[in-house]
This record gives sequence, C-alpha cells and structure tokens, in this order.
Amino acid sequence: MKNINKIMSLALSLGLLTAAAVGTFTGCAGDANSRSTGQYIDDKTLQREVHDALKDNAEYKFDNVNVDVYRGDVQLSGFVQTSDQKSQAKDIAKNVQGVTDVKNNISVQSNQ
Repeated sequence: MKNINKIMSLALSLGLLTAAAVGTFTGCAGDANSRSTGQYIDDKTLQREVHDALKDNAEYKFDNVNVDVYRGDVQLSGFVQTSDQKSQAKDIAKNVQGVTDVKNNISVQSNQ
C-alpha cells in the first residue's frame, strides 16, 4: 500500500511539473492573431529605430509622423507638407534593417 501511495504521489508531482513547464514555455508564444513577447520586444525596438531614422534625416525631421510596427510591418501615419516628404519617409522606413513592409498612411497637408 505504501508503494502505491508513493507511485501515485510521484505521478501527481510529475504531472504538475509537466503542466507548469508547458504553461511556462508556451504562455508567451504568439499565434496567428497575436505576438509573442519576443516579437513584441522586436517590434518596439524596430519602432524606435524607424522613428530615429526619420528624426535623423538631414532635410526633414518628420516631427508629425507616427510609427507603428506589428511583426516587422511598419505603418506610417501623421502629416507632412509635400508628397516628396511622404515618399521619402517611406523610403527611409524601408531601409531600416528588420522592416518587412511599409504601409504609408501619411497625409499631405494642403497649404490654405
């Protein structure tokens, strides 16, 4: 009887450890509709790098351009003065290492 209790206790402990390990290692994994923790961190890093690249441009500073990143895809939004600035912002973003695609939703302000 003691052996059966030990075996049951060991099996229960092993089952709990396995469940905890599975929960630990898969709890941060992404799926088709969400990002893993690592992907989120990569996207935030890439967002900062694109934003900095736009700010470091010698000709335009792109102060009114917002950058969002999801799984390496960059979305630009905000306002610029000319269509040339809009195009240049997209080119700058595309040239940042790690960017997979750029969606340019920047609006050109009309001078009224």
